[in-house]
Amino acid sequence: MTTRTPLAGPSVWQGTDIKDSRRWIRDLPVEALDELDAAVKSVRGMPWQEITREDFALPTISDLLDDVADELENGSGIIKLRGIPVDRYSEDELRQMYFGLGTHIGTPVFQNRSGEMMRAIRDEGAHVGRTYGETKDEKGSTFLSSYARTLTNGGLRFHTDRTDVVGLLCVRQARAGGVSKLASTPAIHNAILAKRPDLLEVLFQDFWRSRFGEEGTKKDGEATTRETAYPLPIFGLRDGKLTSHYSLTFIEAAQMAPDVPKLTEAQREAIELLMQTAEELCFEMTLEPGDLQLINSHVTYHGRTPFEDDASSGHDRMLLRLWLTMRNNRALPEGHEILWQEIEAGRPRGGIRQIAI
Repeated sequence: MTTRTPLAGPSVWQGTDIKDSRRWIRDLPVEALDELDAAVKSVRGMPWQEITREDFALPTISDLLDDVADELENGSGIIKLRGIPVDRYSEDELRQMYFGLGTHIGTPVFQNRSGEMMRAIRDEGAHVGRTYGETKDEKGSTFLSSYARTLTNGGLRFHTDRTDVVGLLCVRQARAGGVSKLASTPAIHNAILAKRPDLLEVLFQDFWRSRFGEEGTKKDGEATTRETAYPLPIFGLRDGKLTSHYSLTFIEAAQMAPDVPKLTEAQREAIELLMQTAEELCFEMTLEPGDLQLINSHVTYHGRTPFEDDASSGHDRMLLRLWLTMRNNRALPEGHEILWQEIEAGRPRGGIRQIAI
């Protein structure tokens, strides 16, 4: 018999309720637009990745951005900040503006093994597997790394990223599709506790994953899987706060390594129920140009629907992504060092380890 109890608080929400709520919506005030322009002018000529919070002064909206950080950690875990004037800036200025803004919310961390700190999320075409990681599965089909899948026009299953907070700034939207899907992980926890407490217990046990496509080296043209495999539970609790790190792609990648333990029937059943419950509890939203979506990875799963571009009409989807470690982040359970390196509250963590050259 399980001794686990339902989680409570504003991070426990259902899509049917949150989609009509404004608690997670913030609007950039009109007076902030001139301040953003002045901040961009103040860093003219500076490489965007070198901009610090001190370089990019935003005094009139500091309270708003502090509120955003608080809502992400202690509130619903999601924010949509609307009204960012993306059409005012060149692409380089846009990166300066977004990176500078990001430093006021958290601290950007590396998104891949080659030191990238901001990624344009768009359909990069058929080469993504060769560039960002692919291998062959047991049937001989091409298996793309999680990173490579992000840079296609295909759908993305519910997952989390390896950072406290993911920021997605919409610059252009697709002609069709590309709808964002969000689900509360604590709500998923509670629903599984009510339905199948035995399977909830399984989700608190280790699942082997592979860092395939993130930190793996390449061997004979293919990213390896076993050398990057590690065990970690899907759910963890510390001080009453949940954390969940989950990507089915990483679990599937680990399963292709011959000496990684195979999933048990209970683990397979738990994953199936997890995905089914996320779908039942999620809501969908379409980001418009100028919308910044911020997601606390510890308490939110996100996914997307497939999309179709039409570059001739200016509808070729592009989002700019930042991964942020947060100054007000939560403590994580013992054992999560294997992924996060640092588990104490208020400490920098997350991102991808860099390969020494």
